[in-house]
Formats: sequence, C-alpha cells, structure tokens
Amino acid sequence: MTIDARRSAVLALHWQVNVIEPDGFFGPLLAVPVAESGVVARAIRFHDAAAAVGTPLAFTRFTIPEGEGELVRNTGFMCAVADAQESFRPDSAGTALIAGMTNQPNEVFDNQKLSGLAGNSADEWLRGRGIDTLYLTGVATDLTVEQTARHATDLGYTVHVVEDCVAAADPAAHAASLANLALTTAGSLTSTEVLG
Repeated sequence: MTIDARRSAVLALHWQVNVIEPDGFFGPLLAVPVAESGVVARAIRFHDAAAAVGTPLAFTRFTIPEGEGELVRNTGFMCAVADAQESFRPDSAGTALIAGMTNQPNEVFDNQKLSGLAGNSADEWLRGRGIDTLYLTGVATDLTVEQTARHATDLGYTVHVVEDCVAAADPAAHAASLANLALTTAGSLTSTEVLG
C-alpha cells in the first residue's frame, strides 16, 4: 500500500507538551511509556515522509480558551482538565507542539473534545481538499486516537491508525485499543506499510 497524496491526509493527535513531556499535565501518566516506546521519533519520520510525497499534515491540540469554549464537564477526564485549564490555554507552554513537530503541520486545529474532529473545522478543511482517507498518529491510543478513529469512520472517512506511531500509558490498553479498531476502522497499518 502507498499513500495517494491527492486523497489522503495524516491526522496527528495531541503531540503537545502537556501530553508527551514529563513536565506536561499528563507527564506523570504518559511521559515514561511514550519515551520507552520510541513513538515520537517514529512519528516525526513518518510525518516527514508523508509530507515529502505531498500528503497534508493536520494536527490537533487540546486547548481550553477563556470561558472554556466547547468544553463539557461530563466525565472525570474533562473535569480534571477543566480544573487545570490555565495550563491548557492556547498560548500556554503546555499546549505547544513538541520539539521536532513544530514545523510539520499544514494546519493546526484546537478543540475541547476527545475526538480530534469534534468542535473544530478539521472535517471541513479535510473535505475541502478532497480528502477521504486518514492516517492517524498520536497519544493516547485508547483515548483520543480511538475516539477520533471511530468518529472519522462514522463521518465516512477510510481510517487507518498508524500502529507504530501511536502509544498509550499501558501496553495492554494500547493493544486492546488497536484490536478494537481493527474491527471498527479500515485497519491499522505500520508506517512502513503506509509508505510502501
């Protein structure tokens, strides 16, 4: 399989300091497993290779503007980030993209939802470019990646999670999420399989 750059895009989810780095909000939960997995370096290489063949790179960030935007405090997760919303302001250090990815996006979409396609104009931007196939990268597999993959599938996209470019806090949760997505999307692929 190879990317058809005319109809595909990479949707890169939550590659931000608050999620990936030790000093970020989710650092105590995610920084060590993310570092041990080597996912950041693989994702950087994959994004660069996809861009080299003309594939658009759309990134998402979880941010909370003044007034909370479209944040709904309907889960423990959303209540926790709402209570720490100063560290999720769009211009805060925690919402910045991590080093190595700051210059990669063609577009960055902010939202206050778990799905990267909810509460922003990402879907409109993708459809406006004739995109019908998405390759997902990001953290965490069992949270934003799985939620976005299911949402994108329901919106009519052909969705592939790039399995060596996603990670979770727990390897068992990561594996279970990929197994679920094998049934509910077009299937997971490695970065090598995507790039051919």
